[in-house]
Amino acid sequence: MASSDHLLDLIRSAPDVRGLLRASFEFDVERSECGDGLGLASGASLEPIAGDFTGGAYLRCAEEGGRRPVVFASSDGVSGLIADDLAGALEIIVGLQWRDCLSFSGGGDLEVMLASAQHLERYLVRDNPEIAEERARVASALSLRVVPVPDLVARLHEAASRTEPHYVVATDDGDAYDGVFGEYAEPRLGGWR
Repeated sequence: MASSDHLLDLIRSAPDVRGLLRASFEFDVERSECGDGLGLASGASLEPIAGDFTGGAYLRCAEEGGRRPVVFASSDGVSGLIADDLAGALEIIVGLQWRDCLSFSGGGDLEVMLASAQHLERYLVRDNPEIAEERARVASALSLRVVPVPDLVARLHEAASRTEPHYVVATDDGDAYDGVFGEYAEPRLGGWR
């Protein structure tokens, strides 16, 4: 599997892949300033590598056993571990509407996350019929695997469940972000239709 530095170099050097990651998957390497001033609550530093449309930040942790875990910190004070390396994080980011899956997780219940992911996937395909092709293009360009949604949900759940105590994001002032698991099992207004 490619190192995270190599993957970032590939993304930066391929305008079509960079644009697709930005437009369809909200992973924008040109917005890495979004994570400035954030670190881990333990005091360890984080390296901002990308941002999303709302000011959220993708951040790499220091190397651990040859890998650099990736955490996400939203602009509204929620954070969590996504994966143990950038390749794993990108597979989740590209293959799953992961933030909404965590938001509608019933407090971190894997079965609720799986049900939410299925509903979210159905809506995504309806709104963007080209999503499978876009996922395949990014995966091919970055030598990533196209992983089935249930497997991605299980991987995301496992990673997010390990956020505390080692991967809690905090501000320069030491204010810790909240965890990523939302309490709701489905949207409050109308639910999954």
